[in-house]
Amino acid sequence: MTHPDEVGAAKADLRARLREQRRARPAPDRATAAAAVATALLRGLAGVRTVAAFCPDEFEPGHGRLPAAFTQLGARVLLPVVADGDPELRWAVDTGRLAPGRFGLMEPLGPRLGPTAIGTAEAVVLPAVAVDRSGVRLGRGGGFYDRALVHARPGALLVAVVYDDELVEELPTEPHDRRVGVVVTPSGGWQALPAST
Repeated sequence: MTHPDEVGAAKADLRARLREQRRARPAPDRATAAAAVATALLRGLAGVRTVAAFCPDEFEPGHGRLPAAFTQLGARVLLPVVADGDPELRWAVDTGRLAPGRFGLMEPLGPRLGPTAIGTAEAVVLPAVAVDRSGVRLGRGGGFYDRALVHARPGALLVAVVYDDELVEELPTEPHDRRVGVVVTPSGGWQALPAST
């Protein structure tokens, strides 16, 4: 049996290595990936009335296209807000206006909602550093989405977005990790996974 500290250390090492790989990706490759990811998400989320999503940083897949592309869905889009000193994500309705927030991440300027607002979303598009084929997601490392998903509605579709080489066979996992049901990659598009809740 693996000790929880060992799992945490393995996740941290893997996260650091994958982030470094992301920073090394040429800007044109990131732009091409962003367009492909946006197209796949729009197809996969067609018909969704409320989606909770995120604003990718400059090295994450989707940067420069998301969340603006979601306006084509005609859905209500919720984006996260990280308040100082608050361990839980708050949410705001995306009005198309964004400003830098905590950790340098872009946040919406729309009406602020509480942590439970994610429970209104039929689909949640999550940031990830890697995803494995069983749906285990390796997040950014702050635990914000692990805490946020406690408030997600039962049966909500959880979708992670990664680069092609970040969809891997297996990732270290902990009991609190919530599996995703779909992974979106630039080349593979929308791919259903055998997720469990």
